[in-house]
Amino acid sequence: MSPHAEGRRPAGRAVAAGVPLALVAALIAAGPAMAAPSGEAHVVRTATLGDIPLGVFSNGLLPGTVDDDRGVDLGGIGSDIYPAGRKGEFWTVTDRGPNGQIKVAGTKRRTFPVPGFDPAIVRIRVVGDTVKVLDAIPITTSRGEPVTGLPNQRGRDEAPYDYNALTALPYDPNGLDTEGIVRAADGSFWLVDEYGPSLVHVSAHGKVLTRYVPKGLNLTGAGYPVVEALPSVLLHRKINRGFEGLAQLPGGDLVLAVQSPLSLPDTDAGEASRTTRLLRFSPKKKAVTAEYAYRFDPVDVVDPSEDDTSELKISSVVAVGGDRLLVEERTDKAARLQLVRLDRSSNILGGSWDDDTTSPSLEQLDDPAASGVPVLTKKPVVDLGRVAGVPGKIEGVALVDHDTLALINDNDFGMTDGTGAFDADGRLVDSGVETTVTYVRLPHRL
Repeated sequence: MSPHAEGRRPAGRAVAAGVPLALVAALIAAGPAMAAPSGEAHVVRTATLGDIPLGVFSNGLLPGTVDDDRGVDLGGIGSDIYPAGRKGEFWTVTDRGPNGQIKVAGTKRRTFPVPGFDPAIVRIRVVGDTVKVLDAIPITTSRGEPVTGLPNQRGRDEAPYDYNALTALPYDPNGLDTEGIVRAADGSFWLVDEYGPSLVHVSAHGKVLTRYVPKGLNLTGAGYPVVEALPSVLLHRKINRGFEGLAQLPGGDLVLAVQSPLSLPDTDAGEASRTTRLLRFSPKKKAVTAEYAYRFDPVDVVDPSEDDTSELKISSVVAVGGDRLLVEERTDKAARLQLVRLDRSSNILGGSWDDDTTSPSLEQLDDPAASGVPVLTKKPVVDLGRVAGVPGKIEGVALVDHDTLALINDNDFGMTDGTGAFDADGRLVDSGVETTVTYVRLPHRL
């Protein structure tokens, strides 16, 4: 973080500030690669993003958007990672920005300490043990204004508050909680968002071309085109658990992963369920063409330290040829990658499971396959929780070559929940978790 701001980081930390954004480099060295027995997945490289003050980063893209970054560094770029075409280079995307939760009068409030932050697409390069920021593209409305990361709709999204949860902030229909990213052949980007949930088409320069949302969302007031093209059943997405994973198949179709089971018919059903959904979207047809039921492993299989089923999430999906995908099942502490094939016979789009009056719902079925649901067949590839050197909260996975993966974690901008997230002067008390790109070599080709 900046040496000119008090209460930021202890001495001895590398700083990148006051230079053009394209030249900002991360200068923190990570530990050496870890050796592993032959025939096991193992880490072959680790690289770390250094300290870039969030105000410097944001105002370098859109001047005047951040007047006080509260000591927060650039982070959150681990929402996803996608190969940029050159060795060691990747496209990444931030989420909605620094946010946390503070309980006030017994109720949790969602905080946005830097409400002017605008989600951005960030191009990085891994050089040795360093992650360098090469460029960044702010995500904007049709008129070039920041979309922000603030929630969209009162009553549907959590109410936004300032850093100490005492001052309410306005909702913003433009706001995006961006997660997955892929780049199309024409240079434009596709992103997924948790609020709608939505699929967002963004130009090469960052302007939102179209935001595809569920039928019946009735989002008004946005500064870009909003099209209701997704199944209405997605209106039952769990708060903060909309779309998180996004993959681009060889033919150009997109696969969108709902992070967690829908709250259908209610919150309790969603919290207890192990069945979520993947959607296939055709950019040519501008429509969803297939939907698939995906079944999580039991939570204590994914993460032996966890017993809460609601902690299961899909954070990344990666195309690996044909109609095959790697799917990341995770908690915040562990993750497993599964290989699935999108068979035509598994398509449930438009059937009874998309009708929110169906009882029991797909999410309520203890054994969907036994009830005639064509659940996707999956094959375990690697348990990342057993690979020494892999950090927690992996949200992005990219295929580097036939047997190597690049993983990126979400460090939440160094934030933690609770009143201790900021000191008495309103400066961040950093968690110490860094943004890291980790290369993992698999024992077998994909």
